[in-house]
Amino acid sequence: MLRIAVPNKGSLAEESISVLKEAGYRQRTDSRDLVLVDNDNSVEFYYLRPRDIAIYVGSGELEAGITGRDLLIDSAADAVELLSLNFGGSTFRFAAPVDGDWKTSDIAGKRVATAYPGLVAHHLKALDITAEVVRLDGAVESSVRLGVADLIADVVSTGNTLRQAGLKIFGDPILTSEAVVIARKGAAIASELEILIRRLQGVVTARRYVLLDYDIPKVSVEIACAITPGLESPTISPLQKDDWVAVRAMVPRKDTNRVMDELWAVGARGILVTDIHACRL
Repeated sequence: MLRIAVPNKGSLAEESISVLKEAGYRQRTDSRDLVLVDNDNSVEFYYLRPRDIAIYVGSGELEAGITGRDLLIDSAADAVELLSLNFGGSTFRFAAPVDGDWKTSDIAGKRVATAYPGLVAHHLKALDITAEVVRLDGAVESSVRLGVADLIADVVSTGNTLRQAGLKIFGDPILTSEAVVIARKGAAIASELEILIRRLQGVVTARRYVLLDYDIPKVSVEIACAITPGLESPTISPLQKDDWVAVRAMVPRKDTNRVMDELWAVGARGILVTDIHACRL
């Protein structure tokens, strides 16, 4: 039976359970449950701290898990990313006092406070920069003011918290993270895990795209299909009206209204949008 780790709390937990449910897997209804067995799909789900998941998977105790890309890198576990899940996004940046003109090379020899020491050390090594990494579990923004560090490396969203602490972002992003499915490095992929990956990929695609149907005069088909090329090619079907055809294509959900406007402008009518609940591509 396939053993999968799922975040038990935090920002990744709720979305992880949601995506697994959409993929057809049973999930716990009581947050106190540590293990759930889905006999229909031959999977056991273990609910663990997000920071520990890569360790369990990398050691081979569990075949796969859902965690953050940041946590995977920070753990230095013997595990690899198999699939990105398009949720739980975050960006890691360096930040330093606003009164300085900082650049990446200035980090050398400095103290860098972070809650992700493994991730930051990995990034500094890639940059060939030697610095002292100071591990903190929280309130990283206060470390410079309190004299523990010279700069910080942390998750940044709006930057408001940094500004309140007298800090500013500098340099390129350290990492753009999101929820990912991981497995042990070099391990054979079991058939049950292949099925899980295909199902989750179908859910991720279904969330990103909608199905768009419309009627268009034949003379405008090429223009319309350029607007809606689909993933491979749009489906074109004849209509009872000889000089018209029906077109069906997948379009990115975020572009739906813009695409509808463009289609209407070139003569499309009867434009309909339908949610996709699952797919295999």
